[in-house]
Amino acid sequence: QVQLVESGGGSVQAGGSLRLSCAASGHTTRTYCMGWFRQAPGKEREGIASTYTGGGSTYYSDSVKGRFTISQDNAKNTLYLQMNSLKPEDTAMYYCAAGRSSWGCWPGLSGADFSYWGQGTQVTVSS
Repeated sequence: QVQLVESGGGSVQAGGSLRLSCAASGHTTRTYCMGWFRQAPGKEREGIASTYTGGGSTYYSDSVKGRFTISQDNAKNTLYLQMNSLKPEDTAMYYCAAGRSSWGCWPGLSGADFSYWGQGTQVTVSS
């Protein structure tokens, strides 16, 4: 079992930045694919970034590539999402998620591959 708690959301003007954090507890000595997802009202959940706790490449959706950066501090069991050049369309509830994996992250960033989810943190970007 892994417990995930997100923080760092808030309100910001377009062009601004926020950094989301996701603190993990529980069976953190195992390796996981870690992902960030978001869901805006009336829209489907979107996978936007992933990384593997065992090391390796990261993945970004086209909608955030070049603006968002996913990173991790394994010593602190914390996942981050640095969000720059924010746009109003980035407004959503943001969730971190973890999926047990011994080799890396699955292509496509589907929520079905992740077993553990945080409660979410709201990001609101005003124009």
